[in-house]
Amino acid sequence: MASITVFLGFGSNMGSREGHLGRGLALLARSLELVATSSVYETDPWGFTEQPPFLNMVCYGCTDMVPAELLLCCQDVERQVGRKPAFRYGPRVLDIDILAYGDQVIETPGLVIPHPSLHERAFVLVPLAEIAPEWEHPVLRKRASQLLAEVSGREGVRLWGGPLAVASGR
Repeated sequence: MASITVFLGFGSNMGSREGHLGRGLALLARSLELVATSSVYETDPWGFTEQPPFLNMVCYGCTDMVPAELLLCCQDVERQVGRKPAFRYGPRVLDIDILAYGDQVIETPGLVIPHPSLHERAFVLVPLAEIAPEWEHPVLRKRASQLLAEVSGREGVRLWGGPLAVASGR
């Protein structure tokens, strides 16, 4: 299978947030080629707001895994970093979302790509537009930079630090 470009969203709001993001990247680099990461942003919680702020970032990489295999890989990395089952939108040691898988549109009971809320979340669009402003949403047919210009809540996404180092572990 040819290598597919994927975009992944990372978030953490428990413990050593930046450390959890970095560990997740390092573990993921063992299974796919990480090409670039965005800066790290601090953001207010979304969904359930009675919790600490998140650190969020987006990375892109290349993989030959099929989408279901990539999902399992991301879930395994989350567990290795310390994520435990919790309620929806609750605090998380590490959350990794598949934002896009090439230009494919996938709708299965366990996986929807592109991420169904991507275009509504400034905490995803700010870092995504930073590293891939020309990426085009395969359903909405708008670039990341256009989606960012249209989304509300951009003021709640605050620069925390520069991109985390990407170490290739393959």
